[in-house]
Amino acid sequence: MTPEREKEILERLAEAVLNYDEDAVRQLAQEALDEGMDANKAVFDGMVEGMKKAGDLYEQQEYFVPELLMCADAMYAGLEILRPHMQAKKDDSKVKGQVVMGVVQGDVHDIGKNLVKIMFEAAGFEVHDLGKDVPLEKFVEEQLRTDSEIVALSAMMTTTMVGMKDIIKAIKEKNPKARIMIGGAPVTDEIADRFGADGYAKDASNALKEAINMIASLREL
Repeated sequence: MTPEREKEILERLAEAVLNYDEDAVRQLAQEALDEGMDANKAVFDGMVEGMKKAGDLYEQQEYFVPELLMCADAMYAGLEILRPHMQAKKDDSKVKGQVVMGVVQGDVHDIGKNLVKIMFEAAGFEVHDLGKDVPLEKFVEEQLRTDSEIVALSAMMTTTMVGMKDIIKAIKEKNPKARIMIGGAPVTDEIADRFGADGYAKDASNALKEAINMIASLREL
């Protein structure tokens, strides 16, 4: 495949996800495979790029929740075709793990969490999604039940964000080895430090990088 053709397919994949055109995504995903493109590339440099643009439009209030969900559906349509061909990269094949994620109690804004979930699943993580408005003890129980390496907490409001501190403390008391990542509009690096979290994700792709680093460091212990 020529570099020009590769660029064209990736751009069209991103565009099709952004325009929530499931048929076009399926067709382009198949074309990418038929013409020998690496499936990981098609997912991360094509579809995920479209999803990121959708996230940007959402932040600018040009897209709303229904559009984002339709973009996610389009991306899932492509993932069905591409996922069986996705190779875990040699160096991080042992990196994938389990993650418990949810939006903290009192908060029902879950679009950011859903974007992160899509990215994690595409990358081969096993995701235990607790949904939104999740009580503190549910995070603790689910981490212990699944023995997940990572717990990802999301909050979109300052008032609900403060509850993260208690969740982090409760999980660490039960399982000091668990790694905790927090994210959401009011969250900053400084708050993550203050609350005792192991990582802060300012967006979905950062969350994925952060998670892969956390798992790699756990495996080295």
